[in-house]
Amino acid sequence: MPTVSVDKADLFERLGKSYTTEEFDELCFEFGLELDEDTTEEVEANIKKGLPAERPQLKIEIPANRAMRIFLQKDKNPLYRLVPPKSGQLLVMNVSLDTARIRPYFAGAILRNIRFTPRSYASFIDLQDKLHQNIGRRRQLVSIGTHDLDTIEAPFRYEARPPKDIKFVPLNKSQAYDASELMTIYEGDRQLSKFLHIIRDSPVYPIIYDKHDRVLSMPPIINSEHSKITLNTRNVFIDVTATDETKLAIVVNMVALMFSEYCEDKFTIEPVRIVFPDGTSRVTPDISSRVTSARVSYINGCTGLSLPSSQIITLLNRMSLSATATSKPDELTVELPPTRPDILHECDIMEDAAIAYGFNNLPKTFPATNTVAQPLAVSKLSDLIRNECAQAGWVEVLPLILCSRDENFAWMNRKDDGTTAVVLANPKTAEYQVVRTSLIPGLLKTIRENRSHPLPIRIFESSDVVVKDPSQERQARNIRRVAAVWCNKTAGFEVVHGLLDRLMAILEIPRISSGNPKAEYGYYIQEVADATFFPGRAATVYYRPKAASRDVNVGTLGILHPTVLENFDIGYPCSALELELELFKKEVVSVWEDEA
Repeated sequence: MPTVSVDKADLFERLGKSYTTEEFDELCFEFGLELDEDTTEEVEANIKKGLPAERPQLKIEIPANRAMRIFLQKDKNPLYRLVPPKSGQLLVMNVSLDTARIRPYFAGAILRNIRFTPRSYASFIDLQDKLHQNIGRRRQLVSIGTHDLDTIEAPFRYEARPPKDIKFVPLNKSQAYDASELMTIYEGDRQLSKFLHIIRDSPVYPIIYDKHDRVLSMPPIINSEHSKITLNTRNVFIDVTATDETKLAIVVNMVALMFSEYCEDKFTIEPVRIVFPDGTSRVTPDISSRVTSARVSYINGCTGLSLPSSQIITLLNRMSLSATATSKPDELTVELPPTRPDILHECDIMEDAAIAYGFNNLPKTFPATNTVAQPLAVSKLSDLIRNECAQAGWVEVLPLILCSRDENFAWMNRKDDGTTAVVLANPKTAEYQVVRTSLIPGLLKTIRENRSHPLPIRIFESSDVVVKDPSQERQARNIRRVAAVWCNKTAGFEVVHGLLDRLMAILEIPRISSGNPKAEYGYYIQEVADATFFPGRAATVYYRPKAASRDVNVGTLGILHPTVLENFDIGYPCSALELELELFKKEVVSVWEDEA
């Protein structure tokens, strides 16, 4: 879940009580949130040193204060209302047919007579950023624009035009540029460069105009300087464009409803009429509540409680859900506010009741049935391998399963064919771009970070790699492997070779000659040219499951190439072994039986 920084003094003032860090952490846990950080000590230390310091911040998950006041029963659920303007005529946004080519969905809302403080203004901007990053998937699905309504005039137009036909003064600039020029300018912008790819290759870009052809925004990239909001803005026009209609409705509701609290007439929103090319229209935002039902017996059964319906109603009301009893004793009617799009099923309502009751207060009981767990065969095999490696003097490490594309391919002298690695669609950092297809990069990074450790360093890992597999329903599959790396002043090929022999011995797989086709069962190694390893110092491990069967490549071992070591900033020679374990699951049944 996203985290936001909130002003500590402001939040405690709203909650009507000052908390210690421990007390507030406990309150967050009770409410189902997590306190990530309290910067009070850092700020106080900076003040003592004479350094500039912001007010103490609490980094917690969204939502922050209003829902917490309701949870503490200091407030009731707000009643959100759509209020038309005094003239009775809603402001109109005309949507052009061409927008279907690039960003087809639009919604809008207006906050009248709003009063920003420096805190609420910063929070307003921060909320938009969090929605962009999360539900908006870095603005690809949804993007938000906010404008000073007093600087623009309806009716508005949402169009799609060629880049050369779009020209305006972008936010925080003093000169007008056309859209093509902006794309070039923002390539060097640390923040906006991440969003250019969304529309750059399109023949038309989305653009929003007012009655006098003044640009409001070029979503999802930048707003205009003309309509920017400030602390003195009193009327805010919110535009939301999207490629996903469901997320569009969620985002426009979140922005408008969360900050309608700061309007002169609290919790009121002025709707906007959206007119489509075919002449039809609709009014946004839709803030009507959803109504569903939940069974008392289901909630009690899942939580192990025996609460009456009246107590469950109180618990749900604390979680901003309006619950009422019905004529059926086992059924509750639950009204879901527009600020709770996360409630989808009866199980979500049950979870909220459990949170309000307190997870630590739920009864702990033993199940009436007695079941015996059975480990997966590959997990049992993996544990066996881990024990043997440890007993042989190797140290187990647990690197992350995500790595950068370069670490997985280029740094290992391997080519990325585009069909092997599972790539993250929206990685937060360049360090976590793909799911690893080899265990060796993680081991080499571990050695790099522990260069001060006395030599020799010998580490191993037994875990999964992931590769694309179109034959699988999820389009990928996990493969269990074991890998080991030896680092010393000498290469130590014989050391990793010895580990391979030890593992095969414990699996009761004999070594056979590669040139002996009569051997019915066993493993052998054969020299291979692999760019990851030093020429002439690498071998492939082959496994023959039974007589006359095809020999299977199950791994590699060798002395790592100097360029690989240089890429990982390792100054000593290393030897590595990587071995697939999946094929050996059936071969260790006798070992398991001996243990029993």
